[in-house]
Amino acid sequence: MLKCSVVIPTYNRAELLGHTLHALTRQTLPREEFEVIVVDDGSDDGTDAVARSFQDRLNLRYFFREREGYRAAKTRNVGIFKAEAEVCVLFDCGVLPGSGCLRAHLDSHAAGGDRPVAVTGYVFCYNFDGGDADLMRETIDVADPDATIAMLDANRQWVDMREDFYTKYGEDYDVLPAPWMNYWTCNVSARTDQLRAVGGFDEDFVAWGGEDIDLGYRLYRDGARFVLNREAVAIHCPHPKSEQVNNSEADANYRRMADKYRTPITRLLLSIPDVHFFNLNDIITLRGMPDCADYLAANDAVARTAWAPRAPRPANSR
Repeated sequence: MLKCSVVIPTYNRAELLGHTLHALTRQTLPREEFEVIVVDDGSDDGTDAVARSFQDRLNLRYFFREREGYRAAKTRNVGIFKAEAEVCVLFDCGVLPGSGCLRAHLDSHAAGGDRPVAVTGYVFCYNFDGGDADLMRETIDVADPDATIAMLDANRQWVDMREDFYTKYGEDYDVLPAPWMNYWTCNVSARTDQLRAVGGFDEDFVAWGGEDIDLGYRLYRDGARFVLNREAVAIHCPHPKSEQVNNSEADANYRRMADKYRTPITRLLLSIPDVHFFNLNDIITLRGMPDCADYLAANDAVARTAWAPRAPRPANSR
């Protein structure tokens, strides 16, 4: 019986995809209990051959989309709406899950009971600026992610860039007013039915960054509880990136998100990078900002009152 669907979007990263798929062949979760859905956003580098070469080792389906430019949101949605399991685990191409990663994601969902859970996994070698990329490549053993994870953990080397956030708030950080700000889809999971119910990723996000926290925001508004599971651990293989370009594109997407929801909390995204991303929850608390649902409900009530039809005045009134 399928317990989770692993969704991997990719574009012209055939070698990195191969590393990710190899790591999935080493999962402690039995092969028959998970499927892998690779969604190709128009690659022309032999990605299809790499994906299909794993079909004898994984329960893998491959889907190809014609290239339309950067469409990570639409590409992930293909996988989410093709998924056949109750839980979707979302990986970036080039993420190497430890052998217990999928089982750990499922454990968090089982522990959540009736309330849906949005799980964030831990990711070594995950940074924005690409620093130490060459040394990381030399250090990571793509054939044995578990050995590399054990070494990095023992040395506290290249820890997840969110480690300070986790140390400060703990692993069950759902008590924060905006836990969704930490829902970055290089290694996360959620219930498939909830992902579909909130509409999946917003496909109007057509540049890097922001589409994942936008999804996290809607999962939160729909009642999901946000947790970190350190046992759902992975390595992020470095690849070429431009922090300046990424930040510029993310800023545009934050503006889009602030525009879309129009609440005091979502408008705080406009403060990035002048205000550090991980400090936004503190600002919300210090300023006593209303929860988004409360704010929108209050404004809706004011609008209804302002436009309510008035009773006719008596004919002899002055």
